[in-house]
Amino acid sequence: MHVPVQAIHRKSWRDGGASEGARLIPEETPLALTYNGGTYAVMMATPQNLEDFAVGFSLAEGIVGSVDDIRSLEVVRLDDGIELRMWLASDDAARIGERRRHVAGPTGCGICGIESIAEAVRPAAVVPHGQTFTPEQIMAAMQAIAPLQSINLQTRAVHAAAFWSPAGHIVALREDIGRHNALDKLAGALARSRADTHGGMVLLTSRVSIEMVQKAAAIGAPVMVAVSAPTALAVRTAQAAGITLIAIARQDGFEIFTHGGRIAARHATEAADVA
Repeated sequence: MHVPVQAIHRKSWRDGGASEGARLIPEETPLALTYNGGTYAVMMATPQNLEDFAVGFSLAEGIVGSVDDIRSLEVVRLDDGIELRMWLASDDAARIGERRRHVAGPTGCGICGIESIAEAVRPAAVVPHGQTFTPEQIMAAMQAIAPLQSINLQTRAVHAAAFWSPAGHIVALREDIGRHNALDKLAGALARSRADTHGGMVLLTSRVSIEMVQKAAAIGAPVMVAVSAPTALAVRTAQAAGITLIAIARQDGFEIFTHGGRIAARHATEAADVA
């Protein structure tokens, strides 16, 4: 099935008693990304916002430099999955062979199929300085995510990635069972809408690993905020990319790991040396 949420019958045992009924749970579907007739990767994802995912994935992989490099995009629904068929100019198609994935990417995998250590830990793009933010803005941005997570409100089982504008609102939010997929979908949505990403924040309902920093840097966002902790490699990558990495963002505050100069007031805990 290619709908994002399914009602599945189950039996429940809670508080010492049994009951039966339906529970809403997210769907997981194989998505094949093809370029000029050849399959590049197969990813497991939530079957929603597929055009955004195709564009965002293509940008994050470096297959295209902009959304305009994709000449056509077709979503083809098959019995056992979905193909995202893209056609590129010949010059862009040549990049595919440089970084083709040879294995399927499961739900939790952001860099499955990469053939070398150098590719996995490639430096992230360096972001522009952007602007400063107050702790109150960061807290307000993170609190704005939950009401907009339509799938998670039904299932409590998916991640979200959002982009917050300095104007004080969330510009776009995308959900997926995979945190990497959610961020790729967000990147695609921002690229397709021609949004200015140099002044806002990427918000994540997940932990931060190196590929999440790489993807945020490709978007061009100077600040990323996550509810869970980062890895040490993610911190080093954000530091080199000029990204302000904020994590463990909860109702009582957050922690700044890199480039704290973009935070206007030091009400948060400094968790590392900042530039």
